[in-house]
Amino acid sequence: MKEIKANITGVVLYMYVKEGDYVQAGQEPVILESMKMEIPVESEMSGTVAQIKVNVGDFVNEGDVLIILSQP
Repeated sequence: MKEIKANITGVVLYMYVKEGDYVQAGQEPVILESMKMEIPVESEMSGTVAQIKVNVGDFVNEGDVLIILSQP
């Protein structure tokens, strides 16, 4: 299992994937908001979304796990 983690402290603004979706390396499945700026979170690896750990509107800290990917 691989994890997509928050790259900054902020609020989950958009979640572009749901469980079961396939994510490509380089894709931006989550957008965080910090200091009124939208910051994309890029996936470093490809895989299927096994679990989403946060909801839109949740406050997250840098390093928090947002999405867990299973690799084919």
